[in-house]
Amino acid sequence: MKTKFSGILTLILAFVVQITFAQDKAVSGTVSDDSGMPIAGVNIIVQGTSSGTQSDFDGNYSIMVDEGASLTFSYVGYSSVSQTVGGSDTINVTLSEDVAQLEAVVVTAQGISRQKKALGYAVSEVAGEEMEQRTEGDVARVLSGKASGVNITSQSGTSGSATNVVIRGYTSINGNNQALFVVDGVPFSTETNSQGGYLGGNLGSSRFLDLDPNNIESVNVLKGLAAATLYGTAGKNGVIVITTKSGSLQNKGPKKTEITVNQSYFVNEMASMPDYQNTYGGGFDQSFGWFFSNWGPAFAANGVDGYLNDPAGIIQPDGTVEHPYGSSSFLNNFNGGNNVLNQTYTGERYDWRPYESVENFFRSGSVSNTSINIRGASDDGSISYNVNYGNLDEEGFTPGNGLKRNNLSIGGRAKLSNKFTIQGSMNYSNTSFVSPPVASSRGNGTLGWSTFGNVFFTPRNIDLMGLEYSIPENGGSIYYRDGNDMINPRWSVANSQGGQTVNRINATTSLSYEINDNLSLTYRYGLDWYNERNKDYSNKNGVNFTDAIFGYLRTWDNNLSIHNHFLSLNGSYDLSDDIGLTFNVGATSNRRTYDREGTSSTGQIVYGVIQHFNYENQTPLSYHGAKNELGVFGSADLDYKDYLFVTLQARNDWVSNLPTENNSMLYPSASVSFLPTSFDENFKSENLSYLKVRASLGSSAGFPGGYPTVNTVGQSTNVNGGLNGGIITNSVSNFQANPNLKPELLSEVEFGIDARVWKNRIGINASYFERTSKDLIVSKPLPTSTGFTSTQDNIGKIEGDGIEVDLDLEMFEILPVNVDGLTWNARVNFTKSQSIVTEQADDQIVFAGNTATWVGGNAAIQGQPLGVIVGSRIERDENDNFVVSASGSYGEQDVMAIDSNGNEVPIGTEGSRQITPIIGNPEPDYVMNFINTVKYKNFTLGWQLSHTAGGDIVAKTVATLLGRGGIVEDRKNTFVLPGVRQDGTPNTLQINNSTYWYNNVLFGPLELNVYDGSVVRLQELSLSYSFPQKFLDKTPFGALSLTATGFNLWYDAYNTPDAANFDPNVAGVGVGNGRGWDFLNGPSSKRYGISIKASF
Repeated sequence: MKTKFSGILTLILAFVVQITFAQDKAVSGTVSDDSGMPIAGVNIIVQGTSSGTQSDFDGNYSIMVDEGASLTFSYVGYSSVSQTVGGSDTINVTLSEDVAQLEAVVVTAQGISRQKKALGYAVSEVAGEEMEQRTEGDVARVLSGKASGVNITSQSGTSGSATNVVIRGYTSINGNNQALFVVDGVPFSTETNSQGGYLGGNLGSSRFLDLDPNNIESVNVLKGLAAATLYGTAGKNGVIVITTKSGSLQNKGPKKTEITVNQSYFVNEMASMPDYQNTYGGGFDQSFGWFFSNWGPAFAANGVDGYLNDPAGIIQPDGTVEHPYGSSSFLNNFNGGNNVLNQTYTGERYDWRPYESVENFFRSGSVSNTSINIRGASDDGSISYNVNYGNLDEEGFTPGNGLKRNNLSIGGRAKLSNKFTIQGSMNYSNTSFVSPPVASSRGNGTLGWSTFGNVFFTPRNIDLMGLEYSIPENGGSIYYRDGNDMINPRWSVANSQGGQTVNRINATTSLSYEINDNLSLTYRYGLDWYNERNKDYSNKNGVNFTDAIFGYLRTWDNNLSIHNHFLSLNGSYDLSDDIGLTFNVGATSNRRTYDREGTSSTGQIVYGVIQHFNYENQTPLSYHGAKNELGVFGSADLDYKDYLFVTLQARNDWVSNLPTENNSMLYPSASVSFLPTSFDENFKSENLSYLKVRASLGSSAGFPGGYPTVNTVGQSTNVNGGLNGGIITNSVSNFQANPNLKPELLSEVEFGIDARVWKNRIGINASYFERTSKDLIVSKPLPTSTGFTSTQDNIGKIEGDGIEVDLDLEMFEILPVNVDGLTWNARVNFTKSQSIVTEQADDQIVFAGNTATWVGGNAAIQGQPLGVIVGSRIERDENDNFVVSASGSYGEQDVMAIDSNGNEVPIGTEGSRQITPIIGNPEPDYVMNFINTVKYKNFTLGWQLSHTAGGDIVAKTVATLLGRGGIVEDRKNTFVLPGVRQDGTPNTLQINNSTYWYNNVLFGPLELNVYDGSVVRLQELSLSYSFPQKFLDKTPFGALSLTATGFNLWYDAYNTPDAANFDPNVAGVGVGNGRGWDFLNGPSSKRYGISIKASF
């Protein structure tokens, strides 16, 4: 078989080499503009291939090409020209300026196309080619790093896990900070199933998982408030505008039906395994025991740390111990010792050696992705259509985890008459996702049922994959611990699962009527509907967790529907020869309804039967909510002599969940764009061909969710009424309504420049923004004397600023390198931002994580960056020295005091505030991405490097690997902790390894778990080959290409311990406002494989 396979590879290689060098004609020439000036950097591509070259500094080019082939000459701002290669070896081309290409290329708010040069705010564009054939099925993760100002964080590497998408930082404490997704002009619900946070266990996916990246034509990212004004309050966090292939139809289509097929197969693996030590086994203080930790004796017999030197004397000279199931006190007592495992393993020996348990628990998963697109049009172009089908079948690297998705997208456009045009698209998806229990862990089982947690700190002497995980008599969990008080992760995978099946329809229909040459009317209806069917269960007879011990079953449906109506009058007039006016006036309405119905059952009766009738207790799950939003808007765009552009916009929103006096908000915006290079030709030169200076001022509002202005009543059914049987009880909510609650107010000013310099070798887009949020809606605890526990109020102010830079570089023209057919385009984006709490009535607000200082949370504290990490720290004395306790370990401090300037002062200082100690800041110093495309003949090499500098993270994965002894090799040295004793004298107390790592690093002050989250990452790597048209002429293929792709193939979190191989790109407290946390969420994934793309 190996010989056959090698032979096939040889034939393929020979074929590729043959066709690569079969191009037999050298064509050269010069490319110039209408004035005869040469144009550098013109792309010359052989149609139907990726083979091409670029013109040099003098406009000259040379390319090897087949006779009869067609060359396309294209350059930004000029109309493309195609020339057929004939008998001549010279083809000179003149390119004319393309006004349309310069002016109308960007889809902005509400689907309005705007001249890019007229925009007074920053917009990032991502082409569909950058989205398709990717290893990730999650649209947000595919977008990661491709646009400045956009921060994307995954909950874990689990297939189908949720993703955080935040644009230009966090602006609200308790409110939503997630970006708005708009698909084919209609807002697209992307929220995550939020029943319970990640701390306790939440498997919810982000609903943009329902989108197929292969069906995306383009993505535009509207970052600022001025850019998103017309979306109203929904766009306050920035907008990601997605146009699908079915929604991108224009007034003309291909003359014949085009069919494009993408087929991909990828391997899905754990990105990087920790470098576990294999020198020491389980135990404590160099003595063997069936513990969680690896602080036992060495696997070697001799030496001071050898197992023969263990005073416990349990490990025999032959290197064996009694089998854990033979010595288990739990099994000795279970059924009086009359059980299969006890009888099987009593007297059996167990090798004292390292096992690769963690390595063998995870598997190599797979990703299969199929996409078929069909596009066509009538002969006259009045009718066009597009159909897209996608199938994703993803097996996670974690046992029991998988994702399946089917997508069908249909779009059409028809010009019914000279006046009427109708267009519509419908996207259907069916998404199924399953996973074993995942929750937070801090290196033990105290927070949530964490499959990953119980795997990662497995002692090296435990054969996880070789030990039986189930008790034959009752199906319960069994593991190596003497008292069987730790759940076996293999039992979790086999007996507990959570998942979702989502059916979704996202559809839009628009009707346009041209009143005259200057006026048109557009109506659009959008529907976003889904049914999310959830099932979460466990068999009984597990251990450690109530759900596992007694068994449970929760099934519920989340039903969401959004009906969106849009009506707009659009006008375009020339007020004079120099002044033009474009305007849009309209209204939108949005009705959102959400229902949850289900049942929660506990107390499984018969093991293995997962039906509600097999549980002792049932509790209904029910919720209904509805919200109406109405908005009116107006936008006016003025242009003067094609070099000065002014845009004035305003929108007023009304919402249904606030009282009349507070349910309305008007937010205006203005922007200006000035082009010096169009104002005066003298500004232009070889080193400055284009310059735009822009500025904008925008505003928006954040309305609260739910019904915070009215008191609510909770209803419980089937409460035990004694002789009266089941009764219904009503209770007033513990939340105190606040009828005076107002929306949050946001404002932003932005300045920027766009330029092309040095003979168009470098393109620059740079922005600086300042943003303010005030009247922040925050949750406040109330004293019990009020009869309530909490309320909401308008308290606080946040001020932030940031810099965003996008560079487009023609590297081989900059260096310079001049090789026929060889080009290198590089794009660099850079982001740096911060948000500071400038007003805060309370001493602190812990809004994410947990108020328990040993768990930690994100807090809003006046004078500090929003979201600073708070938790217990090493105790300090009045001189800021670390204080060491009598045991030789660090003492802990749960409170500190700061003055009005944010400086620490002694507790009790007059005018000071007491807060939980600040131990970190999760905001990165900057984020930079380097995206490259190198082309040579028919080959294209692409790679994306990402660098996140700074940003603290509480890394429980690292702390656990260290504190449990998983990656610590040195066991013989002692530690003397830096600091002073309680009496102020220098500390001289010695402690051993396990005391330092376990008692201090893992379960000591939380401050010792904080690491710098800087990371360098090879985000993407790809190599593709396009077959020359010459070899496809007698085949059914119009184009054919092969691509090898890798995702997250390498990373280095260089400020964390090397052996941990830790990936800090993790949303450790789930999707929301929490940052800088890792609670053993699970490793990230790396993916690699091949794709084939063919068109007919």
